[in-house]
Amino acid sequence: MKYLNIVIDNRSDSTDSLYTYGCNCENVSAGNKVYVPFAKGNRLREGYVISVSSQVTDDMADRLKYVEKVDEEISLTPEMIRTAVWMRNRYLCRYIDAIKCFTPVGSKAKRGVRKDPFSERQGEEYSLKKLTNQQTSAMERIGNAVKRGKHDRFLIHGVTGSGKTEIYIRTAEIVLAEQKKVIVLVPEISLMTQIIDRFIGKFGYESIAVLHSRLSLGERYDQWKKIRDDKVKIVIGARSAVFAPLENIGLIVVDEEHESTYKSDHTPKYDTIEVAVKRLQDKDNKGILILGSATPSVSTYSRGKEGIYKIIKLTERYNKVDMPHVAVVDMRAELKNGNKSIISRELYRKMKEKLEDGKQVMLFLNRRGYSTFISCRECGYVAKCPACGLSLTYHKKTGSAVCHYCGYSQGALNRCPECGSKYIRYFGSGTEKVEETILELFPEFSVERMDLDSVRKKGELDRKIRDFRKGKTDILIGTQLIAKGLDFKNVGLVGIISADVSLNIPDFRSPERTLQLIIQASGRAGRGSEKGSVVIQTYSPEHYALEFASRQDYEGFYNTEIQFRKYMGYPPYSDMFQIVFSSDDREAALAGAEDWYERIKELLPEDERGNVFSPQEAYMSKIKETYRFSMLIKCLRGKRKKYSDLIISLKEQDRKNRKKKYTAVVDINPYSFV
Repeated sequence: MKYLNIVIDNRSDSTDSLYTYGCNCENVSAGNKVYVPFAKGNRLREGYVISVSSQVTDDMADRLKYVEKVDEEISLTPEMIRTAVWMRNRYLCRYIDAIKCFTPVGSKAKRGVRKDPFSERQGEEYSLKKLTNQQTSAMERIGNAVKRGKHDRFLIHGVTGSGKTEIYIRTAEIVLAEQKKVIVLVPEISLMTQIIDRFIGKFGYESIAVLHSRLSLGERYDQWKKIRDDKVKIVIGARSAVFAPLENIGLIVVDEEHESTYKSDHTPKYDTIEVAVKRLQDKDNKGILILGSATPSVSTYSRGKEGIYKIIKLTERYNKVDMPHVAVVDMRAELKNGNKSIISRELYRKMKEKLEDGKQVMLFLNRRGYSTFISCRECGYVAKCPACGLSLTYHKKTGSAVCHYCGYSQGALNRCPECGSKYIRYFGSGTEKVEETILELFPEFSVERMDLDSVRKKGELDRKIRDFRKGKTDILIGTQLIAKGLDFKNVGLVGIISADVSLNIPDFRSPERTLQLIIQASGRAGRGSEKGSVVIQTYSPEHYALEFASRQDYEGFYNTEIQFRKYMGYPPYSDMFQIVFSSDDREAALAGAEDWYERIKELLPEDERGNVFSPQEAYMSKIKETYRFSMLIKCLRGKRKKYSDLIISLKEQDRKNRKKKYTAVVDINPYSFV
């Protein structure tokens, strides 16, 4: 007889515990999926084995229930279970939330065999390039670390176009020769096509599996099963691929490590890099972590300076072409000189010059739609989402006003619903409006828009990228989907329509995000044999983030920003806990936040109570008819466990309180506070 400690697949705080069951099966072990009778009605529920023991107390044996069935199709490794338990403690989530990160989404095919969506990929023809001196030095350091067979961490800080992907591929080759496996993470699905083609070109289609959210549920299950059955050696994917069911992992690459998408925005709110480190440190893996970025996050670069990561610098582009020439346009001066267009005279002039010279142009604006809000000029009414209370964005192509948070949609307004006035004005500009303007200015050139609205159809994203790479498109307009990582040889100009969009968000990381977006977007220019150009349009040219970005001076920005963070006590000098209280009853959400605030202060010594900030309405105070209040806690580095334990104790009290009408979700070091 074996005794199994099991987590029940029930996403409720009240059942977030381990339940012991008896089992007569010989082959059951930690990680197995099982079916067990649960609660008073003994309804059959799914569960996952966390640990196995050979004995229980007499009292427990008298009340024991038994496992009904073991699912041999789905099983996790002991390393995955250890990581899931660590995640529960690290991110203050439920057991099942962490375990579900490792389990497949989708189900087995009921009819026939699905075609593998990547089986026809030929990949890019891979030719062994001659490495630069800096790349050669990097490979020596990383290759030696791989051969030592111990966990190690590297940060490749390389300018855009410096050949980081070449280092990833060559390191993967060394790791595979050591009979170990590889995970490669990219932040955006738009970058998948490029990196998949490079890896297939080198290692062949049969060696690679791909995991990302644009696959159908069945396709994702098939890819998961292929990995679990040990049929592949390399997994490429977005954030969730860090949970790929690989064994013996020798390398995890996190490309564009600074991207916010590596921090989960839903439960469990994990940090992908932290999870990667945990998996690679495990005794069953002992692998190498490589982070790559031209603009590392301030926190990551700080850890590099402290020696937690070994920094490798690539300061030159592989093709030896200089970094692009950058021009900053003050849009206030444009307005004073009578130009009310969203395209400055300098940007228009540069576009005309480059297009007539046979070059391609990329225009970046991190705001989709046509107009950003709709208002009545008579009474000041602003069209808002009834479920979220947020401004609706006008989409001219569909003739609708849309909430970008819950998807609510209504027809465009001809008259004000408040006062009946016909003076309705559409304010602000999104990518759709930029596209319309460019088509008017350059009717003889082909234009494509690439944002979430224009690539919803399956395969459309890949098509737009391939068409631009082949030169079928002259001008590509897009959001952050086009701002990073993509490698197009014929791009002569990048225009940043409004550098102020990210700068004006109420978040201490806004300057960092702005610099990263500008440098990354600028890096799309001049990746061929000729120097490129960049035009940055802004209403705040004097801001230090824009000044450093226009000079491509990451180091200068870091030195300025880290002093500000130290003075203010922001990460990396502290850990920040954001607790969001939500309910369909506004007063219940507020009462929960205020109750936690008082209880936390009571549990802290007086000199630390100032680290707890009183509850406020969340920046987005209502989403999908749910009211939200937010509370922040800031603690010095080294005290994270103390504050985590305190929050766990409050969550445990809440778990036993069946009368509570709110949900409290904890996010540690959130990437965004809005």
